[in-house]
Amino acid sequence: MTDIRVQRTDESDDTLTFDVDVADAGSSSRHVVTLSRADFGDVSDRFSDADEFIRYCFDFLLEREPKESILSRFDVRDIGRYFPEFTRDVLHPGG
Repeated sequence: MTDIRVQRTDESDDTLTFDVDVADAGSSSRHVVTLSRADFGDVSDRFSDADEFIRYCFDFLLEREPKESILSRFDVRDIGRYFPEFTRDVLHPGG
């Protein structure tokens, strides 16, 4: 089982920053993820808070690649560059 720990480390008027630790079977990876408040606003009707959304993003990524392949630093929008269905189905569904 994979353990995803999300901790908000910084916030500004426009951006939230998180440290994310992903651990499974004796190894772990660490990631720094940014999320614009505008992007969270687009999904806030489906997630109780930004931490839950970041955890969902990692679930999405881990279904497609091993934790070691996930960038160590990225913005949530970057996920759509590698997996276009993320932008279509998660960030802007139906649009």
